[in-house]
Amino acid sequence: MKRLFDLFVSITILLIFLPFGIIIAILIIFGSRGGIFYRQQRVGKDGVEFGLFKFRTMKPNSDKLGQLTVGMRDPRITKIGYFLRKTKMDEFPQFLNVIRGEMSIVGPRPEVREYVDLYTDDQRKILNIKPGITDYASLEYFDENRLLGEAENPRETYIHEIMPAKLLLNEKYLANPTVGHDIQIMWKTFRKMIG
Repeated sequence: MKRLFDLFVSITILLIFLPFGIIIAILIIFGSRGGIFYRQQRVGKDGVEFGLFKFRTMKPNSDKLGQLTVGMRDPRITKIGYFLRKTKMDEFPQFLNVIRGEMSIVGPRPEVREYVDLYTDDQRKILNIKPGITDYASLEYFDENRLLGEAENPRETYIHEIMPAKLLLNEKYLANPTVGHDIQIMWKTFRKMIG
């Protein structure tokens, strides 16, 4: 049931979003050299890695300077990238990951291997379900980039404060991973985006 719901919603959203996606693609191409999409290796269900799709918001090879984005004024971010990140529109290509079966619309946000390797045995239980585009942690840390930008040591702040808090929030979803619960979180996400 959840898989059919994910497919139906993802295809519908991608079809509606297509004209905007074409405009965004053109702006990305003319804004800086590099491709339209960026694929980052993330850890999915059962610890299997997959390529997470996003609209490219940074200059090429920026990930070699660190995985965390430090604030909205990170010099690696392109001009169109600021807008895409602020509105969360850079995340829309992840509906392709949902169609491919690598993600669900709602579920724990997939993390990079560097940070998954730091999980405790108890925290690793979030890998028992498919990761998602949105979840309670995404809502609570909607302005995560700003928080990291204000931190004295962004990496340490993420590892010792933000990541454990996000994993605790994921437990709320793990207790009830149903379509009804998904719709509630999707509605909250939509309200947060337009707010």
